[in-house]
Amino acid sequence: MERIQEFVEYIVRSLVSDHEHVLVNVSEEHNTVRVNVNVAQDDIGRIIGRKGRTVNSIRSLLRVLGSESGMRVELDIE
Repeated sequence: MERIQEFVEYIVRSLVSDHEHVLVNVSEEHNTVRVNVNVAQDDIGRIIGRKGRTVNSIRSLLRVLGSESGMRVELDIE
């Protein structure tokens, strides 16, 4: 789980302009890892991207990372 958190923090911090307001919380339930990302209001659009392409790409990468350990990874932007 720590590997997933570090990975998401690295990607999100590289996308946003306000690095101090990035908060990544990871919780695990059964075979599912839930990743909650909080960013500044002005940076939400940068994380989501045009038509959701950026967030969908991050979710795809997380799916691959989770499949290595047999876990399902869900990403929520708040």
